[in-house]
Amino acid sequence: MKWRGRQGSTNVEDRRGMGGKGIAGIGGGFGLVIFLIVTLMGGNPGDLLGGLQGADTGSNTEYVETKEEKELAEFVSVVLADTEQVWTQEFEERGMTYKEPTLVLYTDQVSSACGQAGASVGPFYCPGDQKLYIDLSFYKDLQTKFGAPGDFAMAYVVAHEVGHHVQTLLGTSDKIMPLRNKLSEEEFNKYLVRFELQADYYSGVWAHHAQGQGLLEEGDLEEALTAANAVGDDTLQKKGRGYVVPESFTHGTSAQRERWFYKGFENGTIEGGNTFNAKNL
Repeated sequence: MKWRGRQGSTNVEDRRGMGGKGIAGIGGGFGLVIFLIVTLMGGNPGDLLGGLQGADTGSNTEYVETKEEKELAEFVSVVLADTEQVWTQEFEERGMTYKEPTLVLYTDQVSSACGQAGASVGPFYCPGDQKLYIDLSFYKDLQTKFGAPGDFAMAYVVAHEVGHHVQTLLGTSDKIMPLRNKLSEEEFNKYLVRFELQADYYSGVWAHHAQGQGLLEEGDLEEALTAANAVGDDTLQKKGRGYVVPESFTHGTSAQRERWFYKGFENGTIEGGNTFNAKNL
C-alpha cells in the first residue's frame, strides 16, 4: 500500500507503556463489554468478561519505541485517516454525519469504557468510548501465527474495526446486541456471524476507495483476502482443536469472511452490505 509521506490521522491516542492506565473504572456493564469482539481471533465476546475485568494494570515497565514500531504506528495512522475520508464521504452522500473514532495504541494491557483488556484479545472496538484499540505486536501475530504477511493485512484489521464503528453510528449494533438476552447462545451466534461479516464488508468498501485513489499496490488485495481467510472460525478451530463446531462460530468461516470483504471491495457502497437479510452468506 502506498502510504509513506501521506498525512496520518489526528485521532490517534498513544498509550504505549502505560500498562493499562488512562481510563478509570469500567463503564456500561455487559451490554458494552459484549462489543469487545475478539475480531480476528475467532473468540466468543462473552468469553472476554474474565479477561477484561481481571487484567492486571500495575505494569510500570518503561516503553521504548523501536524503529519498526514507529513505522507501523505511522502506517496505521495513515490507514485511519484514509477510512475517515471514505466514511465521511459515504455518510455525507446519504445526508448523515460521520463521527470519527479514535485509535488507541497500547502495549500489554489497556483500559477502555468496556473494561480492561490484555493484548491477547487482539484488536477491538469499544462503542462506549467509540475507540479502536490495537497493540501493534498483533502485526507480528498476523505474519507468524496466522500466516498473513504484508502491510495490507494490517490495513484490513484497522478497516474492520472501523467497520464496527460504522455499525455503531448506523444503529446496527443497538439492534443486534440486545438479542443476546432473548436468544440461546447458538441462535445469537448466528447474528454475531452476520455482524462480523458486515464489518468485513465495510472493510472491503474502504479498500474499494483506496484502489480508486491509486493507493493499492500489486498483491495488496491478496494480502487482505489471505488475512480474512486465516481468521475464519473454521480455520482457527481446526488449528486449535483439530475439528470445527459450527454452532459456536461467531465470526464466519474463512470462505465467508473472504467473500464479504470482496463484495465490499467490488461494490464500494454501504447498501450492498446487509448481511442480516442475505439468504446465502
